[in-house]
Amino acid sequence: MRQGVRHLLPRLDNVRSAWLQQNSRAVFAGQSALSSSGRRSFADDANLKKTPLHEFHVENGGKMVPFAGWSMPIQYKESIMDSSIHCRKAAALFDVAHMCGASFRGKDAIPFLETLIVGDIASLEDRTGTLSVFTNEKGGIIDDSVITKVTDEDAYVVLNAGCRDKDIEHIRGQLKKFQDSGKKADFIVHDDRSLLALQGPAAHGVLQPLLKDLDLNSFYFSNFAILDIAGIPCWLTRTGYTGEDGFEISVPDSHALELAQKLLENDKVKLTGLGSRDALRLEAGLCLYGNDLTEEITPIEAGLKWTIGQRRREACDFLGGEVIKKQMAEGVSKRRVGFISKGAPARQHSEIQTAEGETVGEITSGAFSPSLKKNIAMGYVDKKYGKKDTQLKVVVRGRANDAVVTKMPFAPTTYFKSAQKG
Repeated sequence: MRQGVRHLLPRLDNVRSAWLQQNSRAVFAGQSALSSSGRRSFADDANLKKTPLHEFHVENGGKMVPFAGWSMPIQYKESIMDSSIHCRKAAALFDVAHMCGASFRGKDAIPFLETLIVGDIASLEDRTGTLSVFTNEKGGIIDDSVITKVTDEDAYVVLNAGCRDKDIEHIRGQLKKFQDSGKKADFIVHDDRSLLALQGPAAHGVLQPLLKDLDLNSFYFSNFAILDIAGIPCWLTRTGYTGEDGFEISVPDSHALELAQKLLENDKVKLTGLGSRDALRLEAGLCLYGNDLTEEITPIEAGLKWTIGQRRREACDFLGGEVIKKQMAEGVSKRRVGFISKGAPARQHSEIQTAEGETVGEITSGAFSPSLKKNIAMGYVDKKYGKKDTQLKVVVRGRANDAVVTKMPFAPTTYFKSAQKG
């Protein structure tokens, strides 16, 4: 949900031509745009930001494209299809250093954070986390993020790259008012750190030999640790954006290349680009901010009521809480659902229609699934059409193709959870 960034594949006319030769069918239908400027050439603009691994990507055959103001690899020498399947079978290493790591710290840091989000962070055990959403005054979603309670006075978040500037402005604006009331809290952006994501069933076995002080068999989904990996100081979270077991590793910029190279020494690990990341997250039923979540969509409409902590549902003492509390009591008119469809893959903004041609919703993300070998999509429909197995149509390039409402995730998730947590 959170680690995707708005506009992941442009109309794909240019980018797609680089890899369609390797696939008989497109993995993506071009539902979103990689850069808000809509540029269709590979990223060679000096104004684009570059992660510490930029040259490493180029040296390894990375096809670089503009992505939320960054030059990022959409794929390497393998096709997006093959790279996605490799992640499901072995391990993929993603550079996600374009995302914005940040911390809320201070005596009142957790209470301040809870004025901005719907989650119950105070009740979490130290060094565990949860998905939550930042909301605006109307209950709309400003951003989604995995939020880790490090201690009672320290919370770590990762903000979406496309939301970075607006998130920081929003947080700092709210923080000033909070501090002016005499409360103690600070917000720190970690611009000196990179983020790597190691994902896939082999990730556990790849990482464990590089750890001296942590047994990953007792380190579960959403757990967090501060430790050395191959002698490099890191922050480790068992999480990810693919539906697979895996880890996100925050590492100082100065050690990012060293750590990436160390992980890639294992032949089960392959560098993997953002094209595969988007395909994998959609198979896992995870939202992409800017497509499936926006400031006009509330967590209730998005099917994310579960992110609202039980302790917080009565007071709803966060921005937009009154709107969300009313929706919880009275229901909403639309809901986010999954689809499997025929014909060409559905695109973002494809209309969803009844058999009679009545428009009842819109696709927000769509792709050809590398794992399932069929078209999958998610979107919002009028509530009465949101039941599983409802037969509808999605309009792609002027043609109304058969589609059926389907439960998500489309592909089974394999998060490493304790027996007690389920």
